[in-house]
Amino acid sequence: MKASEIRAKWLAFFESKSHKIEPSASLVPHNDPSLLWINAGMAPLKPYFDGRVIPENPRMTNSQKCIRTNDIENVGKTRRHHTFFEMLGNFSIGDYFKKEAIEWAWEFLTDPKWIGFDPQRLSVTVYVEDEEAYNHWHNVIGLPEERIYKLKEDNFWDIGEGPCGPCTEIFYDRGDKYGDLADPECWPGGENERFLEVWNLVFSQFNHNKDGSYTPLPKKNIDTGAGLERFASILQDVDSNFDTDLFLPIIERVAHMSNVTYRSSEESDIAMKVIADHIRTVVFAVGDGVMPSNEGRGYIIRRLLRRAVRYGKTLGLDRPFLYELTAVVGDIMGVYYPEVVQKREFIERVIRTEEERFHETLSDGLVLLSTLAEEAKKNGAAVIGGEDAFRLYDTYGFPFDLTEDFAAEHGMTVDREGFDLAMQAQRARARAARQDTGSMKVQGGPLSDITDKSEFVGYNDLVASTKVIAIVLDDELATEAHEGNQIAVILDRTPFYGESGGQIGDKGTITGEGFVLEVQDVTKAPHGQHVHHAAVVTGTVRAGDTSVAEVSRAVREDIVKNHTATHLLHKALKQVLGEHVNQAGSLVQAERLRFDFSHFGSITAEELQQIERRVNEQIWLGTNVQIESKSIDDAKAMGAMALFGEKYGDIVRVVQISDYSIELCGGCHVGNTSQIGMFKLLGESGIGSGVRRIEAVTGRHAYNYYEEQLAVLNQAAAQLKSSTADVPKRIDAMLAEVKELSRDNESLQAKLSHIEAGSLEEKAIQAGAVKVLCAEVNAPTMDALRGIVDELKVKLESSVIVLGAVQEDKVNFAAAVSADLVKQGFHAGKIIKEAAAHCGGGGGGRPDMAQAGGKDKSKLSEALKLVEELVVKQANVI
Repeated sequence: MKASEIRAKWLAFFESKSHKIEPSASLVPHNDPSLLWINAGMAPLKPYFDGRVIPENPRMTNSQKCIRTNDIENVGKTRRHHTFFEMLGNFSIGDYFKKEAIEWAWEFLTDPKWIGFDPQRLSVTVYVEDEEAYNHWHNVIGLPEERIYKLKEDNFWDIGEGPCGPCTEIFYDRGDKYGDLADPECWPGGENERFLEVWNLVFSQFNHNKDGSYTPLPKKNIDTGAGLERFASILQDVDSNFDTDLFLPIIERVAHMSNVTYRSSEESDIAMKVIADHIRTVVFAVGDGVMPSNEGRGYIIRRLLRRAVRYGKTLGLDRPFLYELTAVVGDIMGVYYPEVVQKREFIERVIRTEEERFHETLSDGLVLLSTLAEEAKKNGAAVIGGEDAFRLYDTYGFPFDLTEDFAAEHGMTVDREGFDLAMQAQRARARAARQDTGSMKVQGGPLSDITDKSEFVGYNDLVASTKVIAIVLDDELATEAHEGNQIAVILDRTPFYGESGGQIGDKGTITGEGFVLEVQDVTKAPHGQHVHHAAVVTGTVRAGDTSVAEVSRAVREDIVKNHTATHLLHKALKQVLGEHVNQAGSLVQAERLRFDFSHFGSITAEELQQIERRVNEQIWLGTNVQIESKSIDDAKAMGAMALFGEKYGDIVRVVQISDYSIELCGGCHVGNTSQIGMFKLLGESGIGSGVRRIEAVTGRHAYNYYEEQLAVLNQAAAQLKSSTADVPKRIDAMLAEVKELSRDNESLQAKLSHIEAGSLEEKAIQAGAVKVLCAEVNAPTMDALRGIVDELKVKLESSVIVLGAVQEDKVNFAAAVSADLVKQGFHAGKIIKEAAAHCGGGGGGRPDMAQAGGKDKSKLSEALKLVEELVVKQANVI
């Protein structure tokens, strides 16, 4: 059975059990700083599990692309270690529980219509205290006791604070070929290859509280996970995951490229498996907008790509080749993940560019390694330091064994312990860099219990008659609140937009008989109602009170201008930079907009100018903004863009600006682009690996920005005594004058240095064969001081020169040692360091030339006298 058939059957089976098929989320977590990557099927569904959001359908299923990189070194060496994999899952949020989860798992695995495993080959483990699961497996499913194993260590799923519970794991017996039952480890749950875990059912029934206690969940959940690759290895009856149709076509292409036969040697097999695994990860990550870089996710992708290149070299592939495998990955995975086909050209370009750079870096690394080996030998050492080996690994992508091989060729070894310590330090830094944010929230809270309907009318109305249906005070439901209280309020009808899709919540007032509330922010409750975070300005508000809710018109009008402008900006970016550009986040406020997007490389001033002009051209056209509700399929057929991290229902809101921009969006917009007024870019920068950020203003805020800039220009014109139009010419003229004056100054300074040097020449003393000159001079800058030293070097052969000069409250030092004395051990950098230290400063330099600074000008004479004595003493020893 093909992997694509297994995936399709999984989704079809659970759809037949009334599950909603959730599309695979991006590998980049959305609004979850606790994760670097989506690493499990339930990871993108966490808001449902902890109650922050209530799903439309409590039953869900998915096939989720995942990345885990904690065991990179094992990839290719074992049958099942991968950095990229697909996790099949079925989930229940407060709906069905153990009975259905167990029975449906058994049905899917054993029914010939679906997977059709021999029931005699299946065994399970259960949590030692979970009698309910044990009894269901034994009494209902009919598994004999000898195939049900009670375990404690591995059968309770708990990640700290939040939902947790026992689990049951299902194992498939692959037969005698994969293990001898006489082996004490050959049992389900033991360390063996015979009993393969195919499915884990987690029964989330407890809250792990902050104080360490466990309490029953208000709503019990089901979270299951099964590896597609493992299913494929069993159903295709192959030795390992790498021999399935998910990997084998890639391995065969690599074998053809390298002219090396697969299964001809363990070493080449490992190389091909590593390449096959890593290229899948890189292709999917780049497709989701992650660019190779030196930080975060980008660093992981760079490391995997370089690791694959290195293994390619062991196969004789000394040219960029990985990018050619993008098409193979697309052929295998494109049926379910069309993005890897649609973005093929972009992904290939990114991978090829990175490969080419790495080939250059490898050459640089070999040069550095040679230098390190030479320096170690000069110092009589036969060991390359662990820190140096780690730097080669971290910066140049050299694996430890490659450094070790090079060292062995030169009769040396490598400090493994030092390397391991440096590696541990880096991992500690990576852990510390990740935000200390709880992965899951404790389920519950007053907002989770409010199921009353609340209608949003704010697309068309900014004022609405309404009724207070719930008040939350101090995180508890309340019947009333008084002046001075900070509360959360839910209304039965509201014109206030709740923060989502990058657009901030509205501000305004809620007024009723005897009370006024000032609305400061609006968010969304787990059941989708708009929650008004407000201060009670006057009076007492009670649940059930009628009121008038009024959004601040001025603030909303500014917000909608910025929101529509982000749609125009998104399209303009694609037109100017390329179709690979995708939104990676946004912030739509009243004062400004911020737009994050995927793009590798910097953006030129000319490109920014084009982008800004295209947005303004759409504003000048005065195009009507059409907003319609359509089915998700119809919207996609229109070419509507679905945005990063957003989840969409069956019916979606389509915002269309002529044929220029069509996006799925639940936000608020202008009726016509001319209402935006004007659009002005404020700045553009890189904020992460392959992610850029643009900040801009519109409408009156853009006008204010232009006024501020014009005021600065007028001020500059006044100071330059010119018109604003002539400011650039006047500046050019002044710069030319400054350049001419600078040349004159340099000429005069050279003459002064010559004169100063002439007067100092006679002050040099003879110490053996060495002329020593340590003197205070008049030099206004360090450049002037160095000029005098250079003059004296020409005049004084076999000399050591140290000059000092006071510049305002500081001391400058410059020193020179003639070439013949450098060979005899004199070192300008070390000499000048002594002088500077005496004046409370520091510095250094080369053996022949150095400079330094000091803080205490009163000690200049003493410092010069000190170094003179040191130099004379050294000269007399020669």
